[in-house]
Amino acid sequence: MKLQHDITGPDTGLPVLLVHGLFGQGRNLGAIARRLADTRRVVTVDLRNHGDSPHSDDNSYAALAGDLAELIEELGGKVDLAGHSMGGKASMVLAQTRPELLRKLAVLDIAPIAYAHSQNHLVEAMQAMDLTGLDRRSTANHRLAERIEAPGLRAFLLQSLDLKTDPARWRLNLPVLHEQMCDVTGWPDDVPRQKFGGPALFVAGAESDYVDPAGEAAIRAYFPQGRIIRLKGAGHWLHADAPQAVADTLIAFFGAA
Repeated sequence: MKLQHDITGPDTGLPVLLVHGLFGQGRNLGAIARRLADTRRVVTVDLRNHGDSPHSDDNSYAALAGDLAELIEELGGKVDLAGHSMGGKASMVLAQTRPELLRKLAVLDIAPIAYAHSQNHLVEAMQAMDLTGLDRRSTANHRLAERIEAPGLRAFLLQSLDLKTDPARWRLNLPVLHEQMCDVTGWPDDVPRQKFGGPALFVAGAESDYVDPAGEAAIRAYFPQGRIIRLKGAGHWLHADAPQAVADTLIAFFGAA
């Protein structure tokens, strides 16, 4: 599947590919992309069923990793790769199945394990929102507040609401994400247990519980060169909580093209 993507920075050199998480889109990582683009060619991507990329009935990690592989081949066949949350899992699956496509791997606040939580309450809140007559984000925010209290979370989700259509529409493929949420929060059993031998950095938020002792053990099992660091003052959305620190960390890890 051909994914929507944007390229910034120098025209030459090994690209850095940035991959967003669940309910996100490439522009969520824009602040980090702009910092990296001072010296590196940077590609931000919308995963399938998100942003402006095509929708599909298959949101499996095998499919997500396959899309990334296709894009990397289009970009020249090798990248430095960084993925957050769901995008981090897709990146890890790619590293385990197509390691030749990666020079270095960075994963933001996620581990190669299954999680027990679900985000379907957010899908259901978006599906339940009345989209008729919507032409202002403030009105959409008021309607979504009936089911989601946190203003920051509403602002994040509403980035995926297209107000240019009549009626407004979600760019997210909400039915498929709802149906396959267990796969999104899980870890695929059909991924070959091939270790990724290249350099790997796992950046966790110090205020997040996504990379717990079980997650650390799984990281060390699958990524022998994996290094785990924790950013102070950052939660799961560490690229929003501490964008400068995340960008500086990635710049130091990826180095020159």
